Amino acid sequence: MFVSVTVLALSSSIWSHRAHQANPPSWPLGWPAVLGPALLAHTAGGRIPAEANSLFRRRTDAYIKQNLGRQSLDVGADRIARTAHSALRLLNDLADRLSTQIPLAWGPRIDGPAAIEVYPAATLAAHGIPARAYKDADAEPVRRAIVQRLEQLVRLRCASGILLRNADALDSVVCALAGADFLRGEAQPPDDPTLAAKEGWIWSRLRS
Repeated sequence: MFVSVTVLALSSSIWSHRAHQANPPSWPLGWPAVLGPALLAHTAGGRIPAEANSLFRRRTDAYIKQNLGRQSLDVGADRIARTAHSALRLLNDLADRLSTQIPLAWGPRIDGPAAIEVYPAATLAAHGIPARAYKDADAEPVRRAIVQRLEQLVRLRCASGILLRNADALDSVVCALAGADFLRGEAQPPDDPTLAAKEGWIWSRLRS
């Protein structure tokens, strides 16, 4: 079954400098549930009793690692936290601009605009597409192999050259594929919906 994908370049006031600092395909949409209470109770110099991974990684990150062998970045640490902050501001700016709500979707039956969190490396792994180090500047042969595999899964309505030159553009196509997996009901739902509503969830199918 083919999925038709159109890659569009958008230019508007909401696509600001802060958005460019955040690579769109890698946007987390939530933080670990343990992080907020742990920091609220903490004072400088004191011990934080929670384990580091529970502070910086979410349940969905562990799920993807366990099932697909890919470790997403720790949203509770380093620059990815700023990326997540920018993503949420951009998502809500877009909702304001469109005068609508853009809630997170928790199942393929949706009515109106909605958003999901995806992770390109997990989607590639789930479809059996080797993708190690494909973002390196000199990794065009790796990107070419990925594009050739993607062409068997999606109908690309863009010149393939940009996907070979730009790993972010390639990630956007992979994100569209992840969205199609979600809409077909093939992505794995949260194993703990209550926790996922707090932390967010990376939607990916598992390996065939």
